[in-house]
Amino acid sequence: MTRSIVTRSANQAAGCTPADSFTSKLTNRRRNVDPVSSVAVKVEVEEARISEQRPSSVPGDSHVLLPPVKAQPKTQAEVLPLSYSRRRRRLKVEYDEDDGVSPVKTECWEPTDWKKQLGLIREMRSGRDAPVDNMGAEKCYDTEAPAHVRRFQVLVSLMLSSQTKDQVTAAAMHKLRAHGCTVENILATDDETLGKLIYPVGFWRNKVKYLKLTSAMLQREFGGDIPDSVEGLIRLPGVGPKMAHLAMDIAWDQVSGIGVDTHVHRISNRLGWLRKPTKNPEETRRSLEEWLPRDLWSEINWLLVGFGQQVCLPISPLCSVCLNQHICPSAHKSSPTKRPKIGSPHSTSPASTIKAETSLGEEAAVKGGRKKEEPLPTLVSPNTQRRKLKTKVD
Repeated sequence: MTRSIVTRSANQAAGCTPADSFTSKLTNRRRNVDPVSSVAVKVEVEEARISEQRPSSVPGDSHVLLPPVKAQPKTQAEVLPLSYSRRRRRLKVEYDEDDGVSPVKTECWEPTDWKKQLGLIREMRSGRDAPVDNMGAEKCYDTEAPAHVRRFQVLVSLMLSSQTKDQVTAAAMHKLRAHGCTVENILATDDETLGKLIYPVGFWRNKVKYLKLTSAMLQREFGGDIPDSVEGLIRLPGVGPKMAHLAMDIAWDQVSGIGVDTHVHRISNRLGWLRKPTKNPEETRRSLEEWLPRDLWSEINWLLVGFGQQVCLPISPLCSVCLNQHICPSAHKSSPTKRPKIGSPHSTSPASTIKAETSLGEEAAVKGGRKKEEPLPTLVSPNTQRRKLKTKVD
């Protein structure tokens, strides 16, 4: 048996000669020299012929023949990566619902005594004799018209009601229905005629444009009907959130939100129904919808609108006849709304009324093409005044 092994015996380590029982042949052989380092490798080739196996206990024998070992591939656990990083593991945490611990509930804010205040307002509104009850948007459409025409007339009445009293809106809708309040008729009517039909609603010139643009959009995109969603209604020219929610309630019989106009906005702030005072109707709507039960959203509009028209007036509210005067935080206090400017139609001052009438008369004279007459001097005799007037006429 012939083997080629590289060994180092114990005798060689001690500086002794190898045993006589082995024939060793040393040859110095240079391997291919590495281009980087020229290092000679001494290879000892030992050829041994073994006739019999010697016992391992023979003294002086330091050679131990090891059985051939087959290289076994290393398992994956034994192989260490050259570089590794810690990976973040996501832990899924689950909670048992039946562990006896109740979830934390957040208490919803609601105003004090609001149920009592609402009940008293219902009592004051039980007669249903406010302008909104007889001339509101629910009373301005033709009940015998087709469904899509009725819905269009509801939308038109809501568009005209902005900054306009219910009496004026109802009169304008009466003239429009007599003319033909449909999408096709509105588009076929010229602006001047349409303006005469809706005059004197507030901002009637702008509303003429809005009616034309809205009618064209309804005919083009909705087949002559009105949209059945708040998002679609708000897209229409001249339609805001209040009109959209009221149109959904009246025309489609769907409660999508609270219709907040100037009356609902004012009274909600006076009663303390808001967590903090609001500056516009849209803020009031969002604040009310946070705590007011949804089944009251449709009722609250006509309740507060009529209450604001009869009792809780914008200026000088009638707190003395209000049933809520003892539980209203704003009762018998100065109105938070601004007083009308001097000369405005809402002013009760006699001097301001005279000034307003004078200014209106002068404006009418200028529009009519007549020149304002100069005041006569006070120190001139009547005869002289007659001569001057005669001279001017000639």
